[in-house]
Amino acid sequence: MGRAIIDRLLLSIPVLIGVLLFGFLLLQLVPGDPARVVAGPTATPEVVAQIREEMGLDRPVLVQFWSYLERMAVGDMGRSMISNKAVTEELGAAIGPTVELMLASLIWSVPMGVAMGTLAAVLRGSIADRVVMGLSVAGVSLPIFFISLLLIQYLGVVWPIFPFIGRPGPWYTPEGFMALFLPALSLGLILIGPVARMTRSSVLEVLKLDHVRTARAKGLSEIHVVLKHGLRNALIPVVTLIGLQAGYLLGGAVVTESIFSWPGLGRLAVGAILSSDFTVAQGTVLLFALGFITINLIVDILYSILDPRVRK
Repeated sequence: MGRAIIDRLLLSIPVLIGVLLFGFLLLQLVPGDPARVVAGPTATPEVVAQIREEMGLDRPVLVQFWSYLERMAVGDMGRSMISNKAVTEELGAAIGPTVELMLASLIWSVPMGVAMGTLAAVLRGSIADRVVMGLSVAGVSLPIFFISLLLIQYLGVVWPIFPFIGRPGPWYTPEGFMALFLPALSLGLILIGPVARMTRSSVLEVLKLDHVRTARAKGLSEIHVVLKHGLRNALIPVVTLIGLQAGYLLGGAVVTESIFSWPGLGRLAVGAILSSDFTVAQGTVLLFALGFITINLIVDILYSILDPRVRK
């Protein structure tokens, strides 16, 4: 297992370099001149040209990228062009709220999706099965911004139960928990549908296998058969889907954080791109890539826990 983890980490290095190169080249296409942003709207062309030379923006793009990689190798991500703060400081302040939001979304949506999918598989063809599948299709089809606006309208405005602007404190404080509720609910709703559908399909396949029929022939209760002999063996494709969806939650967090004014990485990335703050935007791209790689590594480890055959 240790060797497999090390191999995956080594393979992630060229992936990160590719992500950084793609993000770096993509940001070059964003309208706006970083030197003009730093110099200010009243600066003369001479001053702007001098700042562009000091920032190295007058050099070829690949030379700029190589210089960026050299700084990254020693942990220097540069300074924000807008606030003049270190990029690591900006990212450090934003990563906590984003991780908090993602974990809060996963903690309630994954068990709910697995439970709904298992129930639909056991009661296949029943009204409960149709209801679960209908809710799953709705969850997959509705865009996250629409779900967020509905929650704000009915749980924040019509019935002012939960706050929906900002993050007054961490999740373990009453104010922070109440502010976290709507963003986590909105982000988790887009995950329940795919998890429920995959769980139902996987459990139905496993319940047809010989070892499940043998367990039933021994007189074991249906709950014992489904939970011990069916669900655990059906979880590998579900874990794969959860890993992929957790990575996509980073993209969903960009929209959710912008709507709810949540001070996380998504909102920071949007603000950096709109203000042509390239150094901060590049830092957020790197963190998103690291997050996706970490999630996939965790999924691989869970494979070996759920199915010992994977370890071989």
